[in-house]
Amino acid sequence: MSATPDRDRLQAALAEADLRVLLMVMFQVSGDECWLQEPYRPRRDVKLIADEDAGFTPEIQAEIRAAAVQMLADRESSPVHPVPDEALILRMMSVCLGEQVAPEYAPTMREQMGFAPLLESLTPLEAVPDSRQLPVIIVGAGISGILLGKMLLEQGIPFRIFDKNSQVGGTWWENTYPGCGVDTPNHAYSFSFGPRYPWRRFFSPRADIQDYLEQTAAAANLYPHIEFNTEIEQARWDSENACWQVTVRSSAGQSVVQGFAVVSAVGQLNLPSLPTLQGIADFEGPIFHSSDWPSDLDLVGKKVAVVGTGASAMQIVPTIADTVAELTVYQRSPQWARPIPRFHDELSESAHWLVEHVPFYAAWLRFTVLWRYGDGLLPFLRKDPDWPHPERSMNRVNEKHRLELLAHIENTLGDRQDLLQKCVPDYPPYGKRMLLDNGWFETLLKPNVELVTAGIDHLDSKAIVGADGARREFDVVVLATGFQVGKMAARLNITGRDGMRLKDEWADDNPSAYLGVSISGFPNLFCMMGPGTGLGHGGSAMFQAEVQARYVAECVTGMLNSGDRSMEVKRAVQQEFVDRLDAEHAQMIWMHPGLRTYYRNAKGRVFSLLPWRVVDYWHMARRVNRDDYRFSCSRS
Repeated sequence: MSATPDRDRLQAALAEADLRVLLMVMFQVSGDECWLQEPYRPRRDVKLIADEDAGFTPEIQAEIRAAAVQMLADRESSPVHPVPDEALILRMMSVCLGEQVAPEYAPTMREQMGFAPLLESLTPLEAVPDSRQLPVIIVGAGISGILLGKMLLEQGIPFRIFDKNSQVGGTWWENTYPGCGVDTPNHAYSFSFGPRYPWRRFFSPRADIQDYLEQTAAAANLYPHIEFNTEIEQARWDSENACWQVTVRSSAGQSVVQGFAVVSAVGQLNLPSLPTLQGIADFEGPIFHSSDWPSDLDLVGKKVAVVGTGASAMQIVPTIADTVAELTVYQRSPQWARPIPRFHDELSESAHWLVEHVPFYAAWLRFTVLWRYGDGLLPFLRKDPDWPHPERSMNRVNEKHRLELLAHIENTLGDRQDLLQKCVPDYPPYGKRMLLDNGWFETLLKPNVELVTAGIDHLDSKAIVGADGARREFDVVVLATGFQVGKMAARLNITGRDGMRLKDEWADDNPSAYLGVSISGFPNLFCMMGPGTGLGHGGSAMFQAEVQARYVAECVTGMLNSGDRSMEVKRAVQQEFVDRLDAEHAQMIWMHPGLRTYYRNAKGRVFSLLPWRVVDYWHMARRVNRDDYRFSCSRS
């Protein structure tokens, strides 16, 4: 806050401030220890969107807000604690949350809150590469591509970004279906650096996220480095010249570009999974995957089928139900869905004002949201070998969650026993991706909505015929059937050392990589959001992408500084990491018997998810251990 704010405006905004956040602001500004002590210590609140009163009595609330107005309106001196060190921030975090925070979170959150630069640990580039230096080739201009491009630009390392789409955003550019939005609060689903974005809601719609990514790319001056409408046809490692030969295709035709390194930033949710239904080509009306939603599609008064009940369907169905004449949902298996009070709430003008004008408010707000969507759930997704009901839950707390979610379904559906039988899952909560109830169960009660669980036998020109023989005619069929998560970088047709093909190494949806980033046999190839780094217990994809982008930038910077031509993770190092990952997964909920989920392949291996805390992954990938890699001879 560079200038003294209008006192009335400040007072009005502080009346809506989150008091746990405000108390940390007051301590940083004043240095007065009283704001970290009773009676001003917030009470622990485990709700995903916590109450702003922080558990204080009305009298204490008023006292805190009045003191904050006085302090911030009359402030003339600089903050006493502008950049808290790790010891102080650990203490402040614990007070803020009303619980003891483990010390390993201090450096992580200090960085995420902006009190330590994102690239603080990154080795500076010692010499500016000459004009002959080949660029790093980044495939994809979504979250990961934007992040890595920004870091390489700041390091002074040449790079080129290729994207098959006509704009940045990746999955957020491609998925335009009705109701598309994020299921992580935006103060966590955003980068740790600017620009700040005036989020309209706690959980923003797709258009806001896309706009945010475009603004971020523009602010970082990335557009001159991005080549849109360009597809990667193949990438081949050239051992003789120690570089990648990458074949690209655009409207100008096919060409080959050379790269010092190749980074797959295509993520996990980019290749639609289309069902192999008999007669699918015979259907005469619009039939499409949810990620390929026609921009001119009019559903008013139409009979619509939605195949699938995953994350996309749970957003689409409530959004279109009141528009269409009839809506039929084909479900393979029911999903647990978590109710979120205030899910649709809009953020007030005062909420935006506090973030923009009150010092440190944005940082502490981000911390509280990151924490609530962080690692707290993970211990309760672990098997308790002594738990007497392993068929339905993993442990005592997981059972408590199951009963809460079950009560939500029963309370919403009421006496509709037909729907209750169809909607209650037979697996533990969080075994599959936990969905947010976007009005799903209420929508199923509407008179024009039908939930079908009999399965699909085939399609004809006008209808879907169920496994039970029932034929239902439709005008439009939406395939909300997810993505081929196991393909990841393998879809790029990559050939590494000695003719090794990534699609063979990762055959049968069984990808693996050291830290989810590096693959033995593929020098100078790096993956972002690769295998074993997806999030099933909480956290933010933005956080993961920042961790990985910094690691890749450190790899490239290290090679340029040392003059190494290439680096390749040792096979034994990669295997040891994969063994540890698999051993950890063996104790987790995602290995529950009988689960069918995109986290696992046909053999039952969990290939997609991170089994550790996000803070553990942050520390694992904090530094590049050169002993993990094999380097080529230095250039002369």
